[in-house]
Amino acid sequence: MKRRDILKIGAAALVAGSLTAGTAAAQDTIKIGASAPKTGPLAGGAAVTHWPALQLWVHNVNEKGGIKVGDKQMKVELIEYDDRTSGEEAVKNIQRLATVDKADFIVAPYGTGLNLATAPLFAKYGYPQIAVTAVSDKVDESAARWPNSFWTLGTSTAFAESVADVLTTLKDAGAIGNKVAVVNVADAFGIELANAGKPALEKAGFEIVYDSSYPLGTQDLAPVISEAKNADPDAFIAFSYPPDTFGLTDQAKIAGLDVGAFYVGVATAFPAYVGKFGASAEGVLGAGGVNPDTEAMQAWYKQHQEVTGVGADYWASPVMYSSLQVLEQAIERAGTLDKAKVIEQLTNGSFDTIMGGMTFDGNVNRTFWTVGQWKDGQFHGVASTGLDGAVAPVAKTGW
Repeated sequence: MKRRDILKIGAAALVAGSLTAGTAAAQDTIKIGASAPKTGPLAGGAAVTHWPALQLWVHNVNEKGGIKVGDKQMKVELIEYDDRTSGEEAVKNIQRLATVDKADFIVAPYGTGLNLATAPLFAKYGYPQIAVTAVSDKVDESAARWPNSFWTLGTSTAFAESVADVLTTLKDAGAIGNKVAVVNVADAFGIELANAGKPALEKAGFEIVYDSSYPLGTQDLAPVISEAKNADPDAFIAFSYPPDTFGLTDQAKIAGLDVGAFYVGVATAFPAYVGKFGASAEGVLGAGGVNPDTEAMQAWYKQHQEVTGVGADYWASPVMYSSLQVLEQAIERAGTLDKAKVIEQLTNGSFDTIMGGMTFDGNVNRTFWTVGQWKDGQFHGVASTGLDGAVAPVAKTGW
C-alpha cells in the first residue's frame, strides 16, 4: 500500500481536530475505512461526489459527539486509501482495511466497476456494502448474491428508459425530431446504459442515426462529435464518464452541434460543469438530478460548501451523504458494531435522510432521480422513479 491519508482537505481542519480527539481514545472510536479514486480517470468524479460528502458526514457525526452505540457515544475515525481507479488496487485496499486496519465499517467504493469488483471481499469479511455511485442492471442479482450489499442509485435500464421518456416528451411537444445520435464510454456504466437505452429509443419511435463507443480515458473526442454531427441528429445522447462529459460538451460547442436535446452522463450534475460552460449549460440534460428547492437540500448544499470548501453535485453527492446517514442510523438501532446485526437493520429498516425516507426493497433503493436538466444555474430533476419535485424538460436552444 502506497498511501494512507487521514482527512486531507484543507477545509476539514475542524474535522481533523475532531479526529485527533477521537483517535486519542481509540477504544471509543469507530474506524471507518474508505477506498476510492484519488488518482486515475475517476479521480475527478470522486473528488466531487465521494470524498467531500464522506468528510462532511464525519465532521457532523463528530461535532455532535459521535454515534450512539448502546450506552456509548463513539466518534468516528476515517481511514482513506487511493484505489487509483484500479479494480486490483481497490481489492487490495479493501483487504487491508479489513485485515490490517480492522475497520469497523468500510464505505463502498466510487464507480460501478469498482463496486462490483470489490463486492466479493465485502461479503467475505461480512461488511455491509452500501453502494452509491454504482448504476447497474445487476443490482438485484448482486443483492441476491451478496445479501450484505445494498444499492441506492438505480439501474441502467431505469436511467436509459427515462432518457427515452424525456426525449419522447420533447418530441411530442414538437421541440425535437426523431433522429438521435448515441455514444457511450466502453466501461460497465456506459455499456449497460447504451444496451438498455438504444432499444428504449427505438421502441419510442426514434431513429438512431449514429451509434458509437469510445475507450475509457479517450482524450480526443472531436472525431466522435464530428461523426455524430455528420449524421444530422435532432438529439445527442452520451452515456459518458466525467472526463468525456466535459470533453464531448467542449467539442459539441466547437463543432456547433445544435440539437434540441443534448444529454451527457456522469458529471453533468457537477457544479464545475455549469462553472465551465456557463450559459451554454442551459438546457443540457444529464444523468441524475435532485429537487434543489426543499429547505433540507438547500441547507445541506450550503453546509457542504462551508465545511468541505467545494460544492456538491446535483445527483450522487446527496445520495452519498444519505447512505452514510443510513449506516449511522443502522448502527444506532443495532446498538452494536456487530456487522451482521447492522446488516439486519439495513435490510429491514426505513431511514431518514436529507433526501427524505430511504428503504431497501430486496436490498435495492427503488426511488431515485434519473434525468436532470440545467435551468437558471441549477440542475433540476426532470425524471425519477417516484420522487416528488420533478420539473418539465425543455428544448435546448443553441450554445
